[in-house]
Amino acid sequence: MATTVTICSPAVPALQSPPELDVRHHRRQYLPSVWGDFFLSHQPCTESELVSMKEKAQDKKEEVRRILLDAAASEDLARKLDLIDTLQRLGVGYHYRKEIDDVLRAVYDEKHGGSDDLYVTSLRFYLLRKHGYAVPSDVFLKFRDEHGNISSDDVYSLMMLYDAAHLRTRGEDILDSIIALNKCRLKNVVQTSLDKGLLEEVRLTLETPRFRRVERVEARRFILVYEKKAARDETILEFAKLDYNIVQALCCKELKELTVWWKDFMSRTDVGFARDRLVEMYFWMMAIVYEPYFTYSRIMLTKMAIFVALLDDLYDNYATTEESEIFTAAIQRLVNLTDLIKWDEKATEELPANLREFYKNILGDTNEIVEELKLQNNKNAEMVIKLLKWRDEQYVPTNVTEHLQISVESIAAMHTANLAFISLGDVTTREAVEWAFTYPRIIRAVSILARISNDIMTHEREQASEHMASRVQTCMKQYGITEEEAIEKLKGIIETSWMDIVQECLDREHSIVLYEKVVSFAQSIDFVYKREDAYTLSSNLQDTLTSLYVKFV
Repeated sequence: MATTVTICSPAVPALQSPPELDVRHHRRQYLPSVWGDFFLSHQPCTESELVSMKEKAQDKKEEVRRILLDAAASEDLARKLDLIDTLQRLGVGYHYRKEIDDVLRAVYDEKHGGSDDLYVTSLRFYLLRKHGYAVPSDVFLKFRDEHGNISSDDVYSLMMLYDAAHLRTRGEDILDSIIALNKCRLKNVVQTSLDKGLLEEVRLTLETPRFRRVERVEARRFILVYEKKAARDETILEFAKLDYNIVQALCCKELKELTVWWKDFMSRTDVGFARDRLVEMYFWMMAIVYEPYFTYSRIMLTKMAIFVALLDDLYDNYATTEESEIFTAAIQRLVNLTDLIKWDEKATEELPANLREFYKNILGDTNEIVEELKLQNNKNAEMVIKLLKWRDEQYVPTNVTEHLQISVESIAAMHTANLAFISLGDVTTREAVEWAFTYPRIIRAVSILARISNDIMTHEREQASEHMASRVQTCMKQYGITEEEAIEKLKGIIETSWMDIVQECLDREHSIVLYEKVVSFAQSIDFVYKREDAYTLSSNLQDTLTSLYVKFV
């Protein structure tokens, strides 16, 4: 069923500036999409093959459910936790949400729960905190040695301890110490003659602790890791592969629909100043809502996030300051309307000629999304338009704290998270949407995470823009330090943001599903900005996207 496909970059004509442009418009030249029309014709399997896979998967799904229920009924804590962890890392945990929640609740409620085994204690702590249970960090105290340190000579226990400690909150000194000590120990382990597979696991743990990994990317990777384990369960492995391939086929169908939409949008609007990154944006949004039953959420989110990126490029790469102010005013008038259909035609008349079609087409497609949500009886449909409100970054702050206070909205993280909330339908109450608009701690934390991650990777390139002020430069000037030192200081703020995200998941006021989506969003940000701005420099994502959407596992 798997197909070998060569992805070729389409021939892209040189960008032509419309006649009304003057010398004030300087377009930054972005590389063209590496995907082009690829997903218009790509099919990872035939329809009959897909039907066959779904039938087999349904049988395997129930077999795995019986395995899970059998483990849940046992007294073997390690077996329960390992199975849950395995299912989640293989990407099939969403099928057994209730069963997993029941097991973890029972584990948490055990009065004398826990273990004298460091690996099991670490895995228990990791899974419980990951699922919003406020298990205390003092469960690790009994593992202190004579020097007060907590570590292990077993590499698997060391990695699990390190992963668990990253679900820390502010002020948890014991977890801070575990991370500091065992980061050094893991780095030393890398220098030893470990098995190649285990060595790669250690390196990945150091690069990205488990809680921060993108669900679908980790699933693809871990399926291959699990396949090599001597203690693997063949039924679980087969189901994971089937499920992964079925989801991939669904993604290709969604990408085909989005490619048709994007080609139509580009035929109506000059977007030559912007990044053509439809597939990359779809990946980013899928990282937030990865469960296959959220098809509409992924499609809606991709369209709206593309609009956000287009507006970002408009402000940073095309419009003059005067045009930006006029465009922002037009958007603001739109946001103040209670009914999108009643939008004022005068708003377009006041726009420069080169921006009118751009404005009208974004507005028209947003209106279609609102109407689609209304047809689905989505009670938050009309809130979508309020999320088009954008930013003004011309003020140059004098310190990092002030910089974050005024720029946190410019990264549109609240907008993306709230659009995800709205797309989930009945899961999200109006109260939750209004709550997100207030930038509660978890939304502010993911916004800071996104803002700083973006700045670290793009600050040199974006200094050429008159609209931008770099957080890195501000930090250097404030503390009188080098660029490298400033980046390390900003990474410390990122770590604090992760602590706030964990704390909010433990103190949640709304459905845990909403908090999980914010965590998934944070994971996607970490991935996209891990080594480079992979959205802009999209060739860095090509191998990942090929493994997710082109090649069966």
